Amino acid sequence: MSTRDRILDAAATVLRERGIARATTKEIARAAGCSEALLYKHFSDKQELFLGVLSERAPRLDAPADLVGRSTVAENVTTLVGQLLAFYARSFPMAASILGAPELLTAHREGLGRRGAGPQGPALQVQAYLDAEARAGRLPADVDTEAVARTLAGAALFEAFLAAYAGLDAVPDAGRRARGIVGSVRLGAVTG
Repeated sequence: MSTRDRILDAAATVLRERGIARATTKEIARAAGCSEALLYKHFSDKQELFLGVLSERAPRLDAPADLVGRSTVAENVTTLVGQLLAFYARSFPMAASILGAPELLTAHREGLGRRGAGPQGPALQVQAYLDAEARAGRLPADVDTEAVARTLAGAALFEAFLAAYAGLDAVPDAGRRARGIVGSVRLGAVTG
């Protein structure tokens, strides 16, 4: 296993246990069995490390382009919501602590903004999928894809919050929950 992978694995564990606000790069380096200087050879700061954990160690969403025209829109959206449930259940405990630290939140927001990242990312991926299906004629042109995507992502985040609050690592019965969330959102007269 490479040093970078060891650091990411350790960061995922430490960030889940302590949250990004309380975790330190020193703790992460210690958990990875390396020096803090070596950690900084691979990651410039804690935000980059957090993004690395999210992009390489958290469940991912299917690429929107890969889903277009495959299965039905409702089935594809249910798949995406299931992936959102898994992603948020893993990432929520890491990120939630930052909301209680205004200076750290500002620095984190600025750091993610410089990297073109932020909490809007998952909803934008779902919206990109819905937009592509609308262009393909599998969704009515009048569906507000931004509102639908934000509603789906928001519901998934809420379920992850409930799981974290209950001390769970995952959303219970995630498949059923994903189908319920999608069923509650009006996608219009879906044609595909």
